[in-house]
Amino acid sequence: MARTLRRASFGPNWAALQGDGVAAIVVALVEDLLFLSKIRETAKAVGVTVIAGDTRSCVPSILETGPQAILLDLNSRMLAAVDCVRALKADPATRQIPIVGFVSHVQPDLIAAARAAGCDLVLARSAFSQQLPDLLRKLASEAAVSPAD
Repeated sequence: MARTLRRASFGPNWAALQGDGVAAIVVALVEDLLFLSKIRETAKAVGVTVIAGDTRSCVPSILETGPQAILLDLNSRMLAAVDCVRALKADPATRQIPIVGFVSHVQPDLIAAARAAGCDLVLARSAFSQQLPDLLRKLASEAAVSPAD
């Protein structure tokens, strides 16, 4: 099945998948396996599929999957997260994919750098955890089936 992305109302870069019965797909670039498990459980409850991305290779991991969104741990030790955001937003094949980044605690310099690189939303990890169900519900509603043009 071919994937066609369209703009949706979540934000300027929020894309949704067209097609019958296809769940929204989100790539999580997260090293913490316990936190990844929490993200996956929450996603499953709202009808979103979360795939763990390769934190060693940012753009190739995203290109393989073709997600509707990316969840990115900005404190990654294996991935230069801000460089990853910059590369994704520079690539025509990935620039429209919204990126939600999170940091483990208040880090104004990292938050500012991620936003400057093009991260669509940056949250403290605690706020990300609290808002995750709503973020994923919004994504699931935006991935609703729409007729092909």
